[in-house]
Amino acid sequence: MAGWVLCMTLVLAALAGAAGETRYEKFLRQHVDYPRTSTLAAHRYCETMLARRRVTAPGRPCKPSNTFVHAPAAALVAACSQAPDATGFQSTPSALSLTACRLRGGDTRPPCAYRARQLQQHVRVACQAGLPVHLAGTYAAPQ
Repeated sequence: MAGWVLCMTLVLAALAGAAGETRYEKFLRQHVDYPRTSTLAAHRYCETMLARRRVTAPGRPCKPSNTFVHAPAAALVAACSQAPDATGFQSTPSALSLTACRLRGGDTRPPCAYRARQLQQHVRVACQAGLPVHLAGTYAAPQ
């Protein structure tokens, strides 16, 4: 009986920790990798990072796409001080280094396989209380 109580206490504590994550903290976990994590196999960057950051997990569908920004969090916070565009999103003042992960194939069930692209682009975010909470997309600077 004591083992069951201990097990339940640990599970509830873990759930409370996950529930205590702010939207900004979730944004950082899912989208900021600075400095860029080097993996043993560069072609496995997306699969490794998405699993490590708990974006994908066994029993959940694969996320169709995710972007990791390889810049300090302050560079994304700076976007929140910019004027919003017509859709209400704000953009980073300069292009940032990033890895865009896109799901390969049509199957959305694990194991998830991704294609990675290295880019230098501006990042569009939704902000709340002066902090980025949603990555809305990326775009190349107009020529």
